[in-house]
Amino acid sequence: MTDPLLSIQGLTKRFATAGGWFTRPREMTAVRNVDLSLSRGEVVGVVGESGCGKSTLARLIMRLIEPSEGDVTLDGVSLGNLDRRDLQAIRRRMAMVFQDPYSSLDPRFTIARSLEEPFAVQSRQVSPDEIGAMLDSVRLPASTAQRYPHQLSGGQRQRVGIARALALKPALVILDEPTASLDVSVQAQIIELLATLRDRFGLTYLFISHDLSLVRYFCDRIVVMYLGSVVEVLPSPRTPPRHPYTRALMDSSFAPDPSLRRTIAPLSGEIPSPFSLPKGCAFAARCSRASSDCRSEVPRLERHDGHAFACLHPL
Repeated sequence: MTDPLLSIQGLTKRFATAGGWFTRPREMTAVRNVDLSLSRGEVVGVVGESGCGKSTLARLIMRLIEPSEGDVTLDGVSLGNLDRRDLQAIRRRMAMVFQDPYSSLDPRFTIARSLEEPFAVQSRQVSPDEIGAMLDSVRLPASTAQRYPHQLSGGQRQRVGIARALALKPALVILDEPTASLDVSVQAQIIELLATLRDRFGLTYLFISHDLSLVRYFCDRIVVMYLGSVVEVLPSPRTPPRHPYTRALMDSSFAPDPSLRRTIAPLSGEIPSPFSLPKGCAFAARCSRASSDCRSEVPRLERHDGHAFACLHPL
């Protein structure tokens, strides 16, 4: 077995809030003890409810924020032990496409100047022909280079974001909900483009999304997060879930064919506060299978033939 391109060990991120006149400082754990690896050429999806830690995980991998604990290894090199110069060099091997294509582009810059930014960081100049080739790779005309973000549609802006992410020929691309703000027809075009670019450049994707149907269509494996922790890793999109939370997510994904639709059993109970997680399983208050053990013992992520789940009473 070849070494993974990306390896994450025990990644944890805690945020502290300042106290006020009538409140004490508090601390929350946004990402808790995450272990994950990505093989070269693989597409791994990360799903979960809003606030579960998906985007924080992406920013930790990119070292946009520093972890409280744990380590990220890319191509066998630990990012935690690098100085600024070495980190800048290895960052050429990974890139990120953000959720909102408008806010990720400077409205004062032409598209050409936005595409020049990654090269400027690496102290390199880029020619107009190279800019044209970058735009062509995402199926935009060369004339787009002289336009501004507000003159483009949402889908066109996201294509520019993808082109900029691929500027330095990275091996790993983190896609943080890249289709969330787009129309359904444009979403399909972007996903088809990403698949083509993956085959063309041998890319590895970490695909973060709240759209489970899209993740099951596009990804090779699926990672499910709940309140900062990984609760299940499905080795394929067709693998039946073993964790009750994953089952609830899948049941909430509607099929366009009425004959394939299922009756949804809504989750009861309240989501625990991230500032005060329960002693045992964080999902116990909403789980119909929970026992007294679930409320006192934190389940560990157990692996069974590539399938991993953290549940004392799996399906």
